[in-house]
Amino acid sequence: MDRSGGAVMAWNVFKFCTGLRGLGSVMIIMVICIVGLTYYAVVFANCGPALFHGGVDSLTAFAVLVLFHALLVMLLWSYFSVVLTDPGGVPPNWRPNIDEERGDINSLVESTGLAPNGLNVLGDSTFKRIRYCRKCNQFKPPRCHHCSLCGRCILKMDHHCIWVVNCVGALNYKYFLLFLIYTYLETTLVASSLLPLFLSFFSDAEISGTPAALATSFITFVLNLAFALSIMGFTIMHMSLVAANTTTIEAYEKKTTSKWQYDLGFRKNYEQVFGTDKRYWFIPAYSEEDLRRMPALKGLEYPIEHDMEALQQL
Repeated sequence: MDRSGGAVMAWNVFKFCTGLRGLGSVMIIMVICIVGLTYYAVVFANCGPALFHGGVDSLTAFAVLVLFHALLVMLLWSYFSVVLTDPGGVPPNWRPNIDEERGDINSLVESTGLAPNGLNVLGDSTFKRIRYCRKCNQFKPPRCHHCSLCGRCILKMDHHCIWVVNCVGALNYKYFLLFLIYTYLETTLVASSLLPLFLSFFSDAEISGTPAALATSFITFVLNLAFALSIMGFTIMHMSLVAANTTTIEAYEKKTTSKWQYDLGFRKNYEQVFGTDKRYWFIPAYSEEDLRRMPALKGLEYPIEHDMEALQQL
């Protein structure tokens, strides 16, 4: 439904991935294969042999190999953190704190009618923020959405990603963003290092190497260039969502609202995803202090602009 006029939408982009349910772990195998192909092309077919050329070529190859392996470690660490980390589900028998919900109206209320306990989730303006999932038969915390692929409600759900065979939600969104960033840097590095070889294919210069190594290098360059260009746009999009403290689903649903209540300013929005401890900003982990003092990192409670203004006046 279009919330502005009630017209039925002809197509919902968030249902697109439903047809991809059967891919499952095939995508993980594909990622590993792409990484393996790239590793062979960079380490064994190009930069590895270049270490013995001497001079500038050896220094350049050494620098590329060091940076390549460092980025690869961070890429794989972030990737498998997204794959293996539960994005966050609603705790059993979770109930909203009615006192905190009074007078706070959520523009993204999804349910209608009465919840099983008799609370009117929409009819009474006092409880307009109380949300209930008919599929899971449970209350929904703020910013929580039901994933039809996972078959459950996901805390601060962004989307279901077929590349990680998992939902991207409150507990693994940071890891997903780091995976995007490190993948972009890695693919850009690989494409840049293989660019001279790629250009030599279209020149009269003699190219050394076996046919298999040259073919692998050519395919690796094309794949990494394509990934670098596509992931660059995807990364920019998600960082803009972080800057506004919203998700892909929320950006889609709140397009008719004038003000987003969870937007606390760039710095605080960034910290709600990456934490306040700068030592952990670029690794897929959080400090114990951040997990203890920042409820937003656990996906159940989120400060709103009105709350922050009240705290600043105290």
